Amino acid sequence: MLAGVSDGEMRRYWDARADEDAYYFVDNRLEYGNPDERRFWEDGPAVVDAVLDAAEARIRPEDRIVEIGCGIGRLTRALAERAASVVAVDVSERMLAKARESNPGLDNVVWRLGDGESLRGIGDASADACFSHVVFQHIPDPEITLGYVREIGRVLRPGGWAAFQVSNSPSIHAKPSVGSRLIDAARALAGRGPRGSANPAWRGSWVELDALRRAAAQADATLAHVYGEGTQFCIVRLEKSV
Repeated sequence: MLAGVSDGEMRRYWDARADEDAYYFVDNRLEYGNPDERRFWEDGPAVVDAVLDAAEARIRPEDRIVEIGCGIGRLTRALAERAASVVAVDVSERMLAKARESNPGLDNVVWRLGDGESLRGIGDASADACFSHVVFQHIPDPEITLGYVREIGRVLRPGGWAAFQVSNSPSIHAKPSVGSRLIDAARALAGRGPRGSANPAWRGSWVELDALRRAAAQADATLAHVYGEGTQFCIVRLEKSV
């Protein structure tokens, strides 16, 4: 992995965040250290709906879905209620352990440890759809995200689709000022704020839409729809050629 962060470092970073406060690091709108767990799980279907509506995509009951960056399974739970099966991938072993603990009844879900760079282990043309939200924005190197786009094209069946979010806003990922880093570090040491907020694995990177289009074309796919261009929450629907 480029940008000075290896796949092992990414795994260690997210394992540590899972142990620190998994709910907050999946959804940082929650109160750090005191998350509303009921709200966390109840909001899952609405988040999936918002992404699908923005992408103009629809899940069918017979669909086989690959979810990239499942965390502790909040959106996995909502996806599994709508689809035939879900392969839920995450780079963090600790996040996956918590996902299994929190979702013991999801018999149509396979939890899979990813390598942080690809969808290795998932077969070619084996999925009807791919889904990802608030994951690619945390990848430090946009080339890794583009590699995932090519991987999405590989695992999708002809005519399949993907709905995913990327950041298309450079300013969101700018290195924080020294003053901001000192304040954040002091809050973290006092237990009043999250650790690792200045880490590249949290700051992530943005992706140019033209680069996304080229990566999709390399996998025999197209960007069929884009919502929120120029923002942190840019939603894309990719379609695999028939």
